[in-house]
Amino acid sequence: MSKFLDRMSEFLAHRKGLLPIIGIAMILLNLILQFILPGNLLTTSNLLLHVGLIISIFGLMLAWAL
Repeated sequence: MSKFLDRMSEFLAHRKGLLPIIGIAMILLNLILQFILPGNLLTTSNLLLHVGLIISIFGLMLAWAL
C-alpha cells in the first residue's frame, strides 16, 4: 500500500491539475447525461456531480499541498 501511495504521489506531483480536470469533466458529463437520459438513476441522484465535486476539491487541496 505504501508503494502505491508513493507512486501516486510522484505521479500527481508532476500533474497538479489532473484531478480538478477529471472532476470538472465528471460534472459536465452529469449535465450532458441529464438531457440524454432524463429518468436514469445516475442522473436523478446526480452521482457524477457529487463525485466530480469531491474529486475537484480534493485535487485542488492536493495540488496546493504538493
